[in-house]
Amino acid sequence: MIQHEMHPDTGILIVKPQGPLAAEDFEAIARDADGYIESHGALNGLVICAKKFPGYKNTQGLLSHLRFVRGHHRNIKKVAFVSDSPFFKVASRLVGRCVQPNVKHFRYKHEDSAMNWIGLS
Repeated sequence: MIQHEMHPDTGILIVKPQGPLAAEDFEAIARDADGYIESHGALNGLVICAKKFPGYKNTQGLLSHLRFVRGHHRNIKKVAFVSDSPFFKVASRLVGRCVQPNVKHFRYKHEDSAMNWIGLS
């Protein structure tokens, strides 16, 4: 389950996983992101904030996540990973090499710094 919030005034999407990630989560996020991208061309930023990585509900959750990344990474300017999880630390390094957005990792206690870096203060 993912809680997400689109900030249309800044073009920043904040995503906070609350439990195992499911296909429906990425479909809901994509609806909000796609609406903004259609009218503005790109998201200014995406913040993924989770103390630890919650895993996936099932294989469909993982596949939906991969489809979301593949379909949206060219339309996002910055991505901030805010977490103490080793998964997110490694993911930020790998993602930063494989996708278009500028990617940065922040410790969970530095969420404010991530929000400033992404442009939401």
